[in-house]
Amino acid sequence: MAPGGAPPADLERLLLQTSRTFALSIPLLPEPTRREVTVAYLLFRIADTFEDAARWSAADRMSALADFAALLRHPSTPEARRLASEWSAARPSGHEGYVALVAETPAVVGALLALAPEAAAPIREHVVRSAAGMSEFVARGTASGQLRLARLADLRDYCYAVAGIVGEMLTELFLLRRAELAGTAEFLRSRARLFGEGLQLVNILKDSDADAAEGRQYIGPDVERRDVFSLARLDLEAAAEYILRLQAAGAARGIVAFTALPVELAWATLAKVETNGPGAKVSRLEVEAIRERLDRALDRGEPPVRVQPTA
Repeated sequence: MAPGGAPPADLERLLLQTSRTFALSIPLLPEPTRREVTVAYLLFRIADTFEDAARWSAADRMSALADFAALLRHPSTPEARRLASEWSAARPSGHEGYVALVAETPAVVGALLALAPEAAAPIREHVVRSAAGMSEFVARGTASGQLRLARLADLRDYCYAVAGIVGEMLTELFLLRRAELAGTAEFLRSRARLFGEGLQLVNILKDSDADAAEGRQYIGPDVERRDVFSLARLDLEAAAEYILRLQAAGAARGIVAFTALPVELAWATLAKVETNGPGAKVSRLEVEAIRERLDRALDRGEPPVRVQPTA
C-alpha cells in the first residue's frame, strides 16, 4: 500500500462521527502530533468496533481483529479494500459513524503510512497489541459474543488491553522530537497505563447498564462497585500527576490541554454516576464550563487539573 490515505478534512470528519471526548481534545494538540493521534484514534476505534460487534459471533469478531492486525503488519491496498467492503457490508455496529469508519479503513491505513516512520511504528505496534488483547477477551466469552468477567484483576487486564495500551502509545508520541521531555520520560511511562485504565473504568461504570444489555458484564457479581470507584479515583490521581509532570517539564500547551480535558471530564462523570447511577452524563454546558476553566488555568500558568480527595 502506497503512502497517502485520507486528507486531513476527511480524518476530521471521521473523528467527529465517532467520538465525543476525543473530537474535543485532539484538535488541541500541536502538529504533527495532532494528525498522528487522529490516525491512531481512528485505528483503535476500528478495532473497538470489531470487539464490540454485538451483531457478530465471537468467531467473526476474532477473525476481523486478526485480519485487521495482519493488514497493519503488511499493508495492501487491494486487501484493505476487500476487507473494508466485507466488514461494512456485515454491519458490525448500529452506530452509523462506526460503520462509515470501517468502510474507510483503506484511507485510514493509508494515512498511517503517510506519517513519519518514527510515529507510524509505535502506532502500528500498539494497535496490533490492543487488537490481540481484545481478541483474547472475546475468546473468553460465549460463542454468541457475551462476556462475563469475574474478578477485579480480570477487569484491570481488560482495561489494559483496550485503554492502558493507548496511554502507552500516546506517551511515546508525546516524547517524539521533544528533548524537553526526555528527563521525565521514565515517570510518564510509569503512569501511562494507569491513565488509560482510569478513563476506561469511568466509562465502564457509566455504561454498565448499556453494556449488560449487549451481553457484556465487566464488573463481576463478586466485585464491589465501590472498589471500582476507588480504583478509578486512584488512577485519575495518577493521571493528574502525569499531566502536572508534563506541564512542569515544559510540554507544549496543547499536549497539556489534550491530556487534562478527558481527566477533568472523567472526574465530573464519576461524580455523576456515583450520585445518579449508570447512564449519567456530563451535560454540554458542564463540558464547556470545564473547557473554559482549563483555558483560564493554562493562560495563568496554573495547574490545569486538581488531585481529588479519595473517598
